[in-house]
Amino acid sequence: MKNFVSIQNLNKIYPSTFKALDNLSLDIEKGEIFALLGPNGAGKSTLINIICGIVSKTSGKVLINNHDNVKDFRKTRSMIGVVPQELSLEIFETVWDNVCYSRGLYGKSNNFKYIEELLKELSLWDKKNSLLRELSGGMKRRVLIAKALSHEPSVLFLDEPSASVDVELRKDMWNIIKKLKKKGVTIILTTHYIEEAEEIADRVGIINHGKIIIVDKKDELIKKLGQKKLIIELQEKIQGIPDKLKHFNLIVNEDLNQITYTYDTKNERTGITELLNLIKSEGFILKDLNTEKSSLESIFINLVKGANNELLRS
Repeated sequence: MKNFVSIQNLNKIYPSTFKALDNLSLDIEKGEIFALLGPNGAGKSTLINIICGIVSKTSGKVLINNHDNVKDFRKTRSMIGVVPQELSLEIFETVWDNVCYSRGLYGKSNNFKYIEELLKELSLWDKKNSLLRELSGGMKRRVLIAKALSHEPSVLFLDEPSASVDVELRKDMWNIIKKLKKKGVTIILTTHYIEEAEEIADRVGIINHGKIIIVDKKDELIKKLGQKKLIIELQEKIQGIPDKLKHFNLIVNEDLNQITYTYDTKNERTGITELLNLIKSEGFILKDLNTEKSSLESIFINLVKGANNELLRS
């Protein structure tokens, strides 16, 4: 697929000498949902603000559909919609007037049919004449999306779209995002809800200290790094791994009474049966067995901590 957003060797250094982005490069395909994950202060907001033309870069280049976002800023900004995390709305305006006004800010002519369809799709049509101050937090969040989509952008940035909303509304938001993808809109979201990325993203990028640690398809990332662990607790301490068991690459805990075997559940043979038989033949007595499966959340935590550097090099 064609890359719609291309970020090339991007750097951002603030006057305080803090380096928010460090030679960051990233390509995002047209029509995909890309989730950007990272701890607070990792550079997520700085990156999005530079792409959207809100913050100036120190060096590097940002292309939106092959248009430079500095040289062709009018063109690129007309292609971008942004849903901010903060609920900032003109509270004494109606939903209809506010969304129509947002469309006009981008120099778009009136298209009442499109606005009507947009509000209906976001379950806002029956609220079109309501003042924004009268709406619930969840409805205000929907209005922010409607405003961002009012000028029919090709790429939509969502900054923590599910922040401060309940579980039911969060799932509604996910369905809205999936519908936009079907229409060919490129969607880039930042989120602290790892299950959000797991549910809707096509690809996931993890950023830390201004650098992209890894970018991969969500399923491939989980497959590559999301392995399962068999935790075997023994009745007595183990003094060392017997030669017959060394090819399993077992890890022994500090108390020497627990061994951990990591395996891929997608393999035809996990090796568990062989391992347990060998443990029995070596005279070890099992006390307990447990399994743990890596989620995208645990992968994220380990990557940020640097625990998976060896896996990333493989």
